[in-house]
Order: sequence, then structure tokens, then C-alpha cells
Amino acid sequence: MRTGTVRPQSIPVSLAGGDILNLQRFAGGAPGPPVLMLHGAIENGRIFYSGSGRGLAPYLARNGFDVYVADLRGRGKSTPPLGRGSGFGQTEAITEDIPAFIEAIKRIRGNVQQYWIAHSWGGVLFSSVLARFPEYVNLVRSLVYFGSKRTIRVWNIQRILKVELVWKLACPLACLVFGYLPARRLRIGSDSETVKSYRQSATWVTNNAWIDSDSGFNYGEAIKMIPLPPIWYIAAENDHALGHPNDVRDFMETAGRQECRYTVLSRSNGNRHDYDHITMLTHPDAVQDHFPGVLEWLQQDDCRQGAHDGTNILNQH
Repeated sequence: MRTGTVRPQSIPVSLAGGDILNLQRFAGGAPGPPVLMLHGAIENGRIFYSGSGRGLAPYLARNGFDVYVADLRGRGKSTPPLGRGSGFGQTEAITEDIPAFIEAIKRIRGNVQQYWIAHSWGGVLFSSVLARFPEYVNLVRSLVYFGSKRTIRVWNIQRILKVELVWKLACPLACLVFGYLPARRLRIGSDSETVKSYRQSATWVTNNAWIDSDSGFNYGEAIKMIPLPPIWYIAAENDHALGHPNDVRDFMETAGRQECRYTVLSRSNGNRHDYDHITMLTHPDAVQDHFPGVLEWLQQDDCRQGAHDGTNILNQH
């Protein structure tokens, strides 16, 4: 692994309504292939990097990639911050925010292929973008999803606490009181969500239907019609509710035709730890443990070029 400091650069991305999205760029030396990273619900782009230079984004940059970490509208360094009365939701994230990030990278780097990496709900948003805008399929070389699930089907004590009690009962009440979901204030996440975003994601999590509540666009049907780029689904052994390995596998098996890989990060599979939903990206040992595998996945693209044939490759580690 290369060493040294990678200095991040904030790139503003303007939306038609006046909001400014933030792209945090990490590039070490001559820019290599571009990588777009997307956070999940009740968080922001800091899941991929820290102020001290740790995280997957600076790691990949130190190893030759040109990394762009997105903050969705109102989150992270995007402005203005969301609050009471913010009316946007995941529909706008899919149809406006993420395309704006994609086009911003194209303006900087040209029409070269991109790699996409997502955490948690960010994987659902990325797949939704590909379903709704299939013209982006050929732009994406491959993807990596950390703890991404669309539905939660497992039943255990963590599901009861985090989903049934917090997500389904406490969060709607918080939305009613505050006019948005102040997840950081409630200590259930690192950033806030709008009422619309919360309601839309909560509906998808608990229903088989993968349909846009604004337009009626059926993502579940649309994604079956396109051959997706290769996707590596990474789950964590101690992720008992927010990205349970069974739910991650279920997302993989129901989200379109793809060449895919499936891995559970656990001691039994050779990892240093049984990681959870957050530590799979933030643990200090990840740099020596599974980040090199992600780097190898991105570097080994020649053998996968043109391989969008719908083959499932299930690989435990």
C-alpha cells in the first residue's frame, strides 16, 4: 500500500433549485480511474473517510484511484442543511442528486468509466439510478455494496429494537415533532433525513414492491430488463438488522441480472473481526483486512470487461 497524505478537495455541485451538493475529492498524484462513493440513510459521506485521513476513500486514493465522496442534499457538507420544511426525498436523490454527481465527475474527467461504491441504503439508490437511467449502465465498470439491503426480513432481537421500535415507532414520532428526522440528535445515526426520505425508504424496507411513490416508476420491474455491471455485495457477521447477511444476499438475488460476488466479513471466513454495519468501513484493521480485496476487485477489471451476462458468482470470502 502506498503511504502519504491525500488532501481532500470539496467540489460544489449546483442543483436547479439552488441547493449545493458536496463532492469530496481524494486524489493522490496523477488521477487514476474515478470512483463515486455514496452513503446510506441517516448518514453522510464521512462513513468513507475521517479527519485524520483514515477510511476507504483515502485508502483507494493512495493506491491510484480518483475518489469522489458524495453528500446527498442537505447532508454532510451540502448546503443548506436539511430541516423542518425540507421537502425532498429519495425520489430527488435518484432523479436529481446522483445524476448531478455523475455528470460532475464526467465534466472533470471526461466520459471515462466510473466505479461506484455504496454503503447500506446507498446501494439501493445506486441500483435505482441504473434501473431508471439505463444509459448509465455502460458508464459504470463495476460496483461494491457494503451492507446494502432493500428489505429487512430477518427476525431477531436487534430487528425488534432497531427496526420495530426505533425505525417504525420512534422515528415517525420524531418526524411529527421536529418536522424532519434528527438522527444525530437522537443518536441513531450521523446525519438527518427529511420526512419524505424517511417515509419512502421505510416503505421500501417493509414491502416487496420497489416503486416510486411520486411517479409510480417500478424499479423492480425495470431493473430486470437490463444487464447490470458486476457488483460485489459485502455483508458483516455482526450486522444483525441493518444489513443482515441474509438480507444482503436477498437484495443481490432479486435486483436484476448481474455478475456478482457475495462475501461475509467474519472470523470464520478469515477476517480479523466479526464486523458490524459501521465497523466494516471504519475499523482501523479494515485497511489491512478487507480493503485490499476491494482494491483488487477494482484493479481486476480487464477480466470482467464485457461480462455483464447475468452470472451469479457466490463467494463467501
